[in-house]
Amino acid sequence: MTRKMVWIILAAAMAFPMAATAQRQSAFTSFDVPGAASTTPWGINDDGAVVGMYADSSGRTHGFLLQGGTFTTIDYPGALMTGPAGINNHGDIVGAHIDAMGLPGMGLRGFLLKQGTFTDVNYPGHLNTMPMRINDNGQIVGCYHDTDFGPSMHGMMFSNGTFSALSTPASMNMGLLPGGGVTVGQYGATGGPTRGFVASADTLALFDFPFSISTNALDINPSGEVVGVYTDAAKKTHGFLLRLGDAIDTFGVNPKIGMTGPFNFATIDFPGATSTDAYGINSRGDVVGDYVDSAGKTHGYLLSRARRPGGAAYQETPGSAGKELP
Repeated sequence: MTRKMVWIILAAAMAFPMAATAQRQSAFTSFDVPGAASTTPWGINDDGAVVGMYADSSGRTHGFLLQGGTFTTIDYPGALMTGPAGINNHGDIVGAHIDAMGLPGMGLRGFLLKQGTFTDVNYPGHLNTMPMRINDNGQIVGCYHDTDFGPSMHGMMFSNGTFSALSTPASMNMGLLPGGGVTVGQYGATGGPTRGFVASADTLALFDFPFSISTNALDINPSGEVVGVYTDAAKKTHGFLLRLGDAIDTFGVNPKIGMTGPFNFATIDFPGATSTDAYGINSRGDVVGDYVDSAGKTHGYLLSRARRPGGAAYQETPGSAGKELP
């Protein structure tokens, strides 16, 4: 299939901080796996179950599930490192593990954890596979690569027992809509900046957070809200939220026409953090990610976005004035 690229036209696009409303409690909740040196959440489902990874005191990386206030460690049998990334509303979890150090491309192997049983998810004929998300239909997206994280990397999908891939090199699928027809991810041409994309039928619509030097789209919810990470000109990392709305449905039906805004970006910064990443979003608009504090430690956070009548969302931080999200 011929590769197609179009641009998301960010007509009158705006970027502004996600401010707060004083009438509600803080929407940010910081959390850590007990005893962990660092905690990084990657995915959240509609029940509020969170998956991610943490480093223990010896530096070894494990997966975790946070559900009902209880942490459960996830370790692929015999693995040196386990990194869950996505969870659907059935509780199925996908991610990657490393079994040995020094392997080409890091030796990343994919897995599906369903009802307590691990199943391998590895793209045929390639050395590394990184599943990142799974929807309620069991469709899995992520990427495969061989010895590098550039030309040999392609965004992939596993659906109904069959693998397919984006023809664009240096691409990575990071999130998908419930039907699997639209994905989001990141694209990095050799020598160029990393850009976010929305993809359908092997057509990529590329976008950048305004005035950023890199943009990574990392998840999307059914309402067309995209979360990810951007780096500003001062090389500071922030989370972002981009609301695409109904334009995502039109793009899914006819991707060749591209996408036309206006669309609104919002920056996600944990209060007092030196950097913030936004990794996952559920259908309620709740966001999970991590932040680095002034002492250099990485913590997880949940950003619960309260909603008022009419569906507009608010982010809340104590002591700030309110601002409606787009």
